[in-house]
Amino acid sequence: REIGDFAEWIDAQPHEHKVVVAGNHDRLLEDEPAEGLRLLRGVDYLQDSGLEVAGLSFWGSPWQPEYGGWAFNLPPGAPLAARWSEMPAELDVLVTHCPPRGILDRIHSGLEIGCPELARAIEQRSIGLHVFGHAHEGAGALQRDGTWFANAANCDLHYHPVHAPLVFERRAGAFTMVPRA
Repeated sequence: REIGDFAEWIDAQPHEHKVVVAGNHDRLLEDEPAEGLRLLRGVDYLQDSGLEVAGLSFWGSPWQPEYGGWAFNLPPGAPLAARWSEMPAELDVLVTHCPPRGILDRIHSGLEIGCPELARAIEQRSIGLHVFGHAHEGAGALQRDGTWFANAANCDLHYHPVHAPLVFERRAGAFTMVPRA
């Protein structure tokens, strides 16, 4: 039902291109991907895959370090490192569900829940913009070492949609964050 509700909502959005990855609540997309993908329409779904949209290279993945028995969990270490090793060396936009460790990933308990293997993989690549969610309390954006990191979580800890969308533009080969009005 939730994937169907999301599909209906995103289909109604006016954007020409909609790139999505699954998250830890999307068990259907992990257990029965054909059924989950049947429900999604009008989107480009990425699962350890990439595409080019409007001249920008994208690559996306839903995986995260084991967290509460949710969907798309992998043990830390080699299993996650193997997923991130599939990512291209140069990329305009990386879309993941989880954040890299230490970047906009702190939750209410003070714990950083980002993926250390993802952080290491990003350090070894040239990425213009990394968009993720998962750590609701870390919503926001920052720029570090030439990469913009955008925790685009729209909900707070209690799943209330309180965070405004983050908007980025790319001009002359560089991303900039568009200030909120």
